[in-house]
Amino acid sequence: MLFKLTFITVALVALASAANYKRVTCPDGVNTCTNEACCVFFALRDDLQNNLFNKQCGEDVHESLRLTFHDGVGFSQSGAFKGNGADGSIILFKDIETNYVENAGTDDGVDALAPFLQNHSVSAGDLIQFAAAVGLTNCPGAPQLQFLAGRPNATIPADDGTVPQPQDSVDSILARFADVGISSDEVIHLLASHTVARSDTLVAGHTAVPFDSTPFTFDTQIFLEMLLAGTAVPFGVNNTVGAEVDSPLASEGEMRLQSDFALSRDSRTACEWQSMVDNQSLMMSNFQTAMKKLSNIGQDTSKLVDCTEVLPFPLPPAAQQATFPAGTSQSDLQQVCSSAFPTLSVNAGQATQIPGCPNGDLDASDC
Repeated sequence: MLFKLTFITVALVALASAANYKRVTCPDGVNTCTNEACCVFFALRDDLQNNLFNKQCGEDVHESLRLTFHDGVGFSQSGAFKGNGADGSIILFKDIETNYVENAGTDDGVDALAPFLQNHSVSAGDLIQFAAAVGLTNCPGAPQLQFLAGRPNATIPADDGTVPQPQDSVDSILARFADVGISSDEVIHLLASHTVARSDTLVAGHTAVPFDSTPFTFDTQIFLEMLLAGTAVPFGVNNTVGAEVDSPLASEGEMRLQSDFALSRDSRTACEWQSMVDNQSLMMSNFQTAMKKLSNIGQDTSKLVDCTEVLPFPLPPAAQQATFPAGTSQSDLQQVCSSAFPTLSVNAGQATQIPGCPNGDLDASDC
């Protein structure tokens, strides 16, 4: 009898669990999901992939990912700044926020997303986070980000000064992030985004200037190359406000942010930086967790709906191990962390050529 009652109890629990995960058929008659609130994002996903990203890890992905940061850190636990975090204010108050010095160039990303806000019934905050999560799946090696839906639209712009600048000191950068609620380790984890980042504004007369030698793959090269001794600035043009320092691959067109350089060598963050030099899975996990926090800053997550299931599956890593670019070696390391440095191979042959397009074309104007 006891066995029979136990069996019935287990069966009822299983039925209840199945009911909780019953899928809803969306109005399009094609897609299903666990919550009807997610249905609107299927059409948005396809629109973004087909008409903005073209299913590539290109410039629009870079710009969309940048917006998650510039929108999300518009928040202050201490009350030093006004702003409600990841609420889409950088889109809704574009004429104010994109004119802040620290937001230079974000107008391109805002303009690219504006039509999607008009054509789909989503909030600006949701659009920013969803677009980045979708776009990142086109970058080999990127983790799948969590996407929660239901952010209310911003009612006020974030204040000027909420976004750290690349010429800022480590003390200033870590203090600003601490006021947002992001730890020093999480700052380093978020900087994994620079593996697919380029600058359009920091080097006068030049756009699409990469931060590492593989700007279209989400890999650990950024963590290795940042620790190499710099030789010059790309194109012989130095940023006049101190945002740039010498790069190890200047002749190949790679630039180095002063902030990344300083954080990779500061005693508070150097070991966290070095831990990801040759650990793809750790970098992916760290970035995924840090982005979960960043994307929900200022939000009551109990009122949001998990729509991660709508996202495409991300592409696998292109390579599992970082390598010293041709012409560099272990002797070029400027290691601050006392932990053992991984043994890495050196790329043989001619100098590294950094692609300008996702398809490997060296000329960015061909993209």
